[in-house]
Amino acid sequence: MTNDKEHITIREKSFYWGEQTYLMGVLNVTPDSFSDGGEFNTPATALEQAQRLVDAGADIIDIGGQSTRPGAQPVSEVEELERVLPVVEAVRSSLDVPISVDTNRASVAQRAVEAGADLVNDISGGTFDPQMLPVVAQLHVPIVLMHMRGTPQTMQQLTDYQDLIGEIYQFLESQIAAALAVGIKRSHLIIDPGIGFAKTFEQNLSILRQIPTFHALDVPILVGVSRKSFIGHILNQPNPKARVWGTAAACCSAIEAGADILRVHDVPQMRDVCLVADAIWRKAN
Repeated sequence: MTNDKEHITIREKSFYWGEQTYLMGVLNVTPDSFSDGGEFNTPATALEQAQRLVDAGADIIDIGGQSTRPGAQPVSEVEELERVLPVVEAVRSSLDVPISVDTNRASVAQRAVEAGADLVNDISGGTFDPQMLPVVAQLHVPIVLMHMRGTPQTMQQLTDYQDLIGEIYQFLESQIAAALAVGIKRSHLIIDPGIGFAKTFEQNLSILRQIPTFHALDVPILVGVSRKSFIGHILNQPNPKARVWGTAAACCSAIEAGADILRVHDVPQMRDVCLVADAIWRKAN
């Protein structure tokens, strides 16, 4: 697979887009995330989990202090900081792995980067907080721009699209332009079509089928399908933790379509998926 996207180095780890699939391991430090709420919400348990994720092959650890599952209520800035900063500090003091902070608040992004985080993962694509893109530009760190509509409380009532892929593409194109306009380097931009965020079951499948469309934006693509409800719908499996093989199938599809990063909970299993799928689809080109 040819790829003109500029490779990037984060904390001495080089990411060569198009040559292999990278794994972003999820580390939720929240009491109410949809599949692992409350499991890792102290610095000690979070650090243990981060070490497990790294040992299993995670290339990035994504630390989030606010659940974004459908219907989730927002927490205060103070509470988000109290959840995130001790964990970022604990992981950074012990591990060299690149750390992503999953937040839509510029203030949290700034404090987390100052504490040792290396990139920002914003589910709103830089739209919830008008200071997010300027702050990221000043911090000189990469940012993941995701597509969604509404908020976690309202997004599942906002799934009426005239042109699903076209509207996602247009939003991401617009946010890339906005990021470039405030001084963020193109090499610091990553996009995410936002599977599960203001999308129906069928729309999620359509996005997975049409990921190649987004290559025209010429930035790396992150895909997050891990344990999500559309997989539970297909499998008739209400328990998110029992959706590992469904997640594996969706990840394999994303790799074949050219996704660069997969955001996952089950790193050991998805590392095997990446190794085999990369051997089939990436190494031969």
